[in-house]
Amino acid sequence: MLIAERRSFTVLGVRVDAVDCGAMLDTVEQLVERGGASIAYVNVHVLNTAVRDAQLRAFLNVVDLCYCDGNGVRLGARLLGERLPKRMTGADFIWDLAARAEGRWRLFWIAGEPGVAEAAAARLLERYPRLQIQTEHGFHADHSTLLARVNAFRPHVVFVGMGTPAQEYWVAAHRGRIDAPVVWAIGATADFLSRRLSRGPAWLYRRQEWLARLITEPGRLWCRYLIGNPLFLGRVLASRFLGARY
Repeated sequence: MLIAERRSFTVLGVRVDAVDCGAMLDTVEQLVERGGASIAYVNVHVLNTAVRDAQLRAFLNVVDLCYCDGNGVRLGARLLGERLPKRMTGADFIWDLAARAEGRWRLFWIAGEPGVAEAAAARLLERYPRLQIQTEHGFHADHSTLLARVNAFRPHVVFVGMGTPAQEYWVAAHRGRIDAPVVWAIGATADFLSRRLSRGPAWLYRRQEWLARLITEPGRLWCRYLIGNPLFLGRVLASRFLGARY
């Protein structure tokens, strides 16, 4: 599939690419070959944040690939008369990506508290021992030293997981100084892969991941989901039936 042929549409002022997991990974391969690319995702929280954050919204609309990571966005798309493939989350597709990367691409992962990205990489290496990957935590005051280390490794893909909108701001600010074909804002994937955070019961997160997350972290996530989810649906309905623009 050529990158130019990718179907996309707009949800609350943000372009979303309608790709399934296979098409996404094929596009990543093309972007690695082409170079100079950035990748991001959207879920309900990201889109709610982008409604009131013009800087985030602008970033999401200029990346080379912006995919759906959440069933709430798929529901919003249906309300707008569009169809999105099955939602994709990093904790699931990271294994397929690592399989493609093994023996071919160098990966650098910047994410989480000290030790989190390292633990996530260790799990990948258990299954894919020829994977070339280096890591660093996501709390740095001296970005120049971090960028120098990244560039010395000469990665093909750099993962950045700092939470929204910090990770998107970081990629936007530093993309020009990173010598890698692809820089990817990938969210909390390292936290889940390292098991620092729980996704909740598998039977539940495969169907309603927001509810599984809420059960595991109610104190931190109650506002995001119990207020944010209805707010998102209201905004989508307003954009469809009242012509509201964001």
